[in-house]
Amino acid sequence: MWQTLKDYFSFTKKERNGIISIVSIIIIVSLLPRFFYYFTNNETVDSTEFEKEISQLKIDSFSAKTFSKNQDEYYNDYTPAYKNRTSVKKELFYFDPNTASENDWIRLGVRKRTAQTIQKYIAKGGKFYKPEDIKMIYGLSETDAERLIPYVSILAAKKEFSKNENSFTEKKIYPKKYTVQLVDINVADTSAFIALRGIGNKLSKRIIAFREKLGGFYSVDQIAETYNLPDSTFQNIKKYLIINSKAIKKININLATVDEMRTHPYINYNIANAIYQYRQQHGSFNSVDEIKKIMTINDEFFNKVSPYLSVQ
Repeated sequence: MWQTLKDYFSFTKKERNGIISIVSIIIIVSLLPRFFYYFTNNETVDSTEFEKEISQLKIDSFSAKTFSKNQDEYYNDYTPAYKNRTSVKKELFYFDPNTASENDWIRLGVRKRTAQTIQKYIAKGGKFYKPEDIKMIYGLSETDAERLIPYVSILAAKKEFSKNENSFTEKKIYPKKYTVQLVDINVADTSAFIALRGIGNKLSKRIIAFREKLGGFYSVDQIAETYNLPDSTFQNIKKYLIINSKAIKKININLATVDEMRTHPYINYNIANAIYQYRQQHGSFNSVDEIKKIMTINDEFFNKVSPYLSVQ
C-alpha cells in the first residue's frame, strides 16, 4: 500500500518544475487584485449627487416647448417630462397685438418666452402699426406670423383738438367692418383666396396647386381636402365660396395609360392598373359606370372620382 502511494506521488524533475510553475502563477493571479488597490484612485462617487445630475439632465432636455404630432397642441416651457404637463390648444381669433395679454398670445400658439418678449416690448412703449409688423417679433417664426396676420385687428387712434378744453384728445377709430367678395374657386387666383380670413400666401398656393392636379373642383367641399388647411378655417370661409365654372379636365379611361391615370390625386397605382387591365381584357368602356364592375372600386370611390373620368 505504501509503495503504491509512493509510486503515485513520485514525479520526475520536469514534472516537479511544471507543478511549481503552475502553483506560482495561481498564487500571483490571486494576489494581483490586492496590489491594484494601492495603484488606483480610491475616490468614491456620491450616488445621491449622481442621481441629482441625471435628473437635472432629464429636466433640461424637456425644458423647451414640445409639440404633439398633430401640431395643434403644445406644452408650456420648462415643464419636466415626468410631471403632469398641461397641453394648450391652439386657437385662432381676432386680436390687437398692442393690447393682447400674455395668455392671449399663448392661446394663439405662441411660445411663452416669445409672449413675454412681446409684453416687455409693449411695456417699454413699443407699438404695432400694421399686421405685418408682428413679423419683426423676436422668436416668432415666419410660419406662425403668416398664420396670425389674417387675424390681426389693430385699433387705430388719432388726436383731435377739443375747443372746449383747448387741448388735444385721443379718439379711437375702430376698424371698418370686414367684407368679403364671393370667390369662384375654379377661376380665383391667389389674391382672391388671400382676401379670405385665415388664408395666407402658402395656403392660397396650395389650394390652386390642388385644383390644377384635380383638373378643377366640382364641389366647394373639396377645398377642405387641401393639405394643412384647418377645418375651422374652411368652415369660416365656406360661405364665401362658390362654383360658377364647372369646366373640369377629364381623363379618357379608354386611352389613358396607368401613369397618366395615377397622376390624379384620387387615383392610386392599384386603381389605375386595375382599370387598365380590365380594359385590356374586355375592350373599351362604353360608359364610366362600367368601372364599377372592377372589384377594387366601391361606390364611395366611384362617386368621388367619376366626375373626372370620360370614355371619349
